[in-house]
Amino acid sequence: MGAAIAQVTALDLQDVGPDLRLANQAGLAGLVAEGTVRPGRDIGTGSGVLPDAGLLPVLPALRELLPYGALQRGSVVSTGPWSLLCLALAAGPVASGAWCAVVGIPEFGVMAAADAGLDLARLLLAPDPGSGWPQVVASLLDGCELVLVRPPERPSAQVRRKLEAAVRRYGAVLLVAGDWEGAQVRLRIAAQEWAGIGAGHGRLRERRAQVVADGRGGWSRSQARWLWLPGPDGAVTAAADPAYQEQASTG
Repeated sequence: MGAAIAQVTALDLQDVGPDLRLANQAGLAGLVAEGTVRPGRDIGTGSGVLPDAGLLPVLPALRELLPYGALQRGSVVSTGPWSLLCLALAAGPVASGAWCAVVGIPEFGVMAAADAGLDLARLLLAPDPGSGWPQVVASLLDGCELVLVRPPERPSAQVRRKLEAAVRRYGAVLLVAGDWEGAQVRLRIAAQEWAGIGAGHGRLRERRAQVVADGRGGWSRSQARWLWLPGPDGAVTAAADPAYQEQASTG
């Protein structure tokens, strides 16, 4: 964890403003100082206001897929393989003033995150934390409302217990790009179709995806919704079930 990582943005550490409230937390400040964690490019300021202390709001299209229509603090949510779904889940909390950290995803695109609606002024990146990734995640949970992580290997039961305890202790949300045994909520893309390419020409413009959610307790019954992920304008919105559309067009 002590080794420096490649810089992922043009922002120098000295450009981090005094409003970065994480700086007063020794563990996270140390990670920033040694280069394990780097701030995203400052392109604006968030509202700094979270409407509910126990919940992190999400985009309207995702509300029916989550208990209480939001991300519940103190919980672990898994999303399957790294995809735009991860960014979509983070966009709502960040827009409401939450801090988000991204760990273990070196191909994470800063501009793609901005296009998905994430305020880069509230984003911290740790692309390659190495074997000490659990310690990095634990430190970030102490200062960020939301931590998105892609574990480099299947985490052991001991690692899961320690990080789940940190999630509950700090009232954060751990968003896992991958599988996490015991996650309170599990989401996955079950089906998808791209549009935009015509008869041998054109570009991919939009993707309609069926997202399935289930989990523990009262959320053990699967929920499925079709989403534009993204739509033609780049936004994540609700989409019509293609089966219904086909029936309507042939009926």
